[in-house]
Amino acid sequence: MASPSSSQPLSATSGDPALDRRLDWARADLEAGDATAAAELMADTVREAPHFLAAWFLLGEARLAAGDTAGAAAAFAAARERDPADALGAGLRLAQLGGAAAEGAMSPDYVRTLFDQYAPRFDAALRENLAYRGPEVLSEAVEAACAAAGRAPRFAHALDLGCGTGLAAPLFAGRVAALDGVDLSPAMVARARALGLYARLEVGEMGAALAAVPPGSLDLILAADALCYVGELGPIFRAAAAALAPGGLFAFTVETHAGDGLLLRETLRYAHGRALVTAEADGAGLAVHLLEDRSTRTEKGAPVPGLVAVLARSVDL
Repeated sequence: MASPSSSQPLSATSGDPALDRRLDWARADLEAGDATAAAELMADTVREAPHFLAAWFLLGEARLAAGDTAGAAAAFAAARERDPADALGAGLRLAQLGGAAAEGAMSPDYVRTLFDQYAPRFDAALRENLAYRGPEVLSEAVEAACAAAGRAPRFAHALDLGCGTGLAAPLFAGRVAALDGVDLSPAMVARARALGLYARLEVGEMGAALAAVPPGSLDLILAADALCYVGELGPIFRAAAAALAPGGLFAFTVETHAGDGLLLRETLRYAHGRALVTAEADGAGLAVHLLEDRSTRTEKGAPVPGLVAVLARSVDL
């Protein structure tokens, strides 16, 4: 599951059409380069409607664009207080500003909201605008790991984590007796279901889906650009290790950076350093059989640094 940009649509309402229209005016001011005017309009709006979540969030964006980082942080904090589930991603903005830990900043409600809104244009935007090829990179990595071990890339039971609209399914369904999928977004799952390639699909969180399968029952776990929405890899890796059959594979892509640890990028996606990936794999009891630099997408015409990995539950494939 991969998003094309960091922009987050604002869908909350004040209950007053006149106040709601101010959001459009403020966005127009921002697009015209007048962040100060947008911030002033939103500041007036939240004084009149302190409960107006979307106005607080847009106030934060406007203040940030105007160079008022302290004021932006205060507005984002107010937005998060009004919505503890944080569907608009105020926690991520606070993390970017240094006011919150990056690891736990991305809420499931934010991811669900983002991709529910994005689902109708997901495939075209990724393929046409961002040259996205995460599933292809993952497929090539699985083939390479299996070839190195002298085994065929055939599997009995697989789970596609963060399956999105099912872009990986055409590449893997023919190699798997039963391919299941899970995604936080109901709208994305509905599109994946329309492919008719999954044996089972569910709306849910990746870690919970792994925990729900019988231990040792999966031969292949896939995550094509899904882990860039996960700050802490350890829990997912440990759940994957428990769910894998002996010799089962966990193949995934992540965005990366030149450092060793976790980075929250300006795009509001996580980048994981190579050393962090290997350390978390080792801590989960997963052997690294392939770890290569591979980009799965472009941004502003340039490849986004990434890694593709194939881990196994044991040293023997």
